[in-house]
Amino acid sequence: MSARYEKYGICPVNATLNLIGGKWKTRILYLISSDVNRFGQILKLNPECSKRILTVNLRELEADGVINRKVYPVVPPKVIYSLTELGETLHPLFNSMSEWGMKHILEPQFEK
Repeated sequence: MSARYEKYGICPVNATLNLIGGKWKTRILYLISSDVNRFGQILKLNPECSKRILTVNLRELEADGVINRKVYPVVPPKVIYSLTELGETLHPLFNSMSEWGMKHILEPQFEK
């Protein structure tokens, strides 16, 4: 069995969830895909997420090749996160999830 199967599993859905799942990764990726690309911005939009947890998740996403981290040599340090080519392929998934959430969760409450 290849290292990828050992890391992500053999089920394609589980493999995807192992890569981008969890409480924070999907939110982080969605924000980065929406041009929210600074640590402080991401943290501000997820106030219940600690700095440590955000850092761990960003590092995991970077290690998995889903996001890039670019550090600018200025004071104070400036770090910009962006989607990699692999990360960009998640746009259709996020669009579908957004549409589904609006249609089945958020919009039905206004029909009452």
